[in-house]
Amino acid sequence: MNDKMNATLRLSKRMSELGLCSRREADEWIARGWVRVDGKVVSELGSKVLPSQKVTVDRQASAEQSKRVTILINKPVGYVSGQAEDGHTPAIALVNADTRWKEDKADERFHPTQLRSLVPAGRLDIDSVGLLVLTQDGRVAKHLIAQDSEIEKEYLVRVKYLQPGKFPEEKLKLLNHGLSLDGKKLQHARVQWQNDDQLRFVLKEGKKRQIRRMCEAVGLKVVGLKRVRIGKVLLGNLPPGQWRYLRQDEKF
Repeated sequence: MNDKMNATLRLSKRMSELGLCSRREADEWIARGWVRVDGKVVSELGSKVLPSQKVTVDRQASAEQSKRVTILINKPVGYVSGQAEDGHTPAIALVNADTRWKEDKADERFHPTQLRSLVPAGRLDIDSVGLLVLTQDGRVAKHLIAQDSEIEKEYLVRVKYLQPGKFPEEKLKLLNHGLSLDGKKLQHARVQWQNDDQLRFVLKEGKKRQIRRMCEAVGLKVVGLKRVRIGKVLLGNLPPGQWRYLRQDEKF
């Protein structure tokens, strides 16, 4: 057996690696006695396990998790994704019974308790609009914002070229691959013109103000930025400032 198989891991970290839940949820479930290792209940926080050991969770944990909601918002300009900052309103303030999209087909009924521990899975700048995900489910958050996430995010970006003449083809190639931010090379992107002043960006990473900084690097000024897709989930016809639940049949 190699060293990796002999190395112990914190149980909460192992549960997160296995995709059972987030680390925070894992600690909560361990404390409640809902977690078993090789069939035995482990209720001590900080417990260690071997990768070869079988980790299972009780039905109460799964039931608790299935009650956790994921909400999709069409964020307007002027709202921040997470905590209130510099006097700006957080996007969660948009979530109430009145702002739910009338065409939402989900069976869920809105209740203010759903706002508890509802966190953004990824960010959208204050001056950007479009699809923002808020979730109570640690698995969804991990899936969307983990460093190694393979989830595509698609944006429509209105731009203005700040130099005379036509935007050069070489600079478009640079946007697709060849730029660095903060001293690190960016992953491949898919960037193409939609019309005369609008680009379509498809990215798998999301550094702070990445698209704006990429555009700046090639002489483009971003005039408007809208996220229209995360993985397989589309913004669609969701009106600005309104929200809906992620449906059971939808997966990122």
